[in-house]
Amino acid sequence: MPIDKDRHGHPEIHYTRIYRAFRRWRADGCFDALFEGSVFKLHQDNRLDTSVIHGDGTTSAAKKGGDNLGFSGHKKVKGCKVVALCDRNCNVIAPFVSAPGNRNESPLLREALPQLTRIARAVGLDLRGSVVSLDGVYDCRRNRKAIFNRGMIPNISPNSRGRKTPKRGRKARFNPAIFKERFRTIERVFAWEDKFRRLLMRFERLSRLHYALKTLAYTMINLRHYCRS
Repeated sequence: MPIDKDRHGHPEIHYTRIYRAFRRWRADGCFDALFEGSVFKLHQDNRLDTSVIHGDGTTSAAKKGGDNLGFSGHKKVKGCKVVALCDRNCNVIAPFVSAPGNRNESPLLREALPQLTRIARAVGLDLRGSVVSLDGVYDCRRNRKAIFNRGMIPNISPNSRGRKTPKRGRKARFNPAIFKERFRTIERVFAWEDKFRRLLMRFERLSRLHYALKTLAYTMINLRHYCRS
């Protein structure tokens, strides 16, 4: 953030004042309120398409250390991960769920769904009948049941888990055409997130500060509709 100098050549304010204001806003819940307000604004202006909800996780590398970290064997980095949910128009519609990098993403979905229903209730969204599209890492009976119990329809890519023969019983519902949308929805959201250089790599040792910046980034992604070119 650029800081101008006064007529004596000294900085107008010290950079620590900005940092203290940021810490105070995070403690007061301002960033969470901003995010919820962005979802409410999009819903008011009919910019949300929740007929299909896409979800996925992303990992941030942490080179400076800190709390809530773990080594991700898939990414080969030590860091933290979040699971986010977005609509068909690439709008993040639920607060993300955070975890160390070594946590499995499948149980995190069951923590993200209550956040989704809470936001939907707060802004007046009706998610009954919405399709929740996820990749194979979330393929388990408990996740499907958690989605069904909230009146939504799971569309999860089947995960064979190394089986030699097909699993017995009725096949779960899966629409490949809906699943293909994730590459222009949730993956695009994560690509936009990487444009924020402060989030491309985690520098904050305190995870709550890193997650506050990530919440602010998702809010700015939601408010892109109101920026003039």
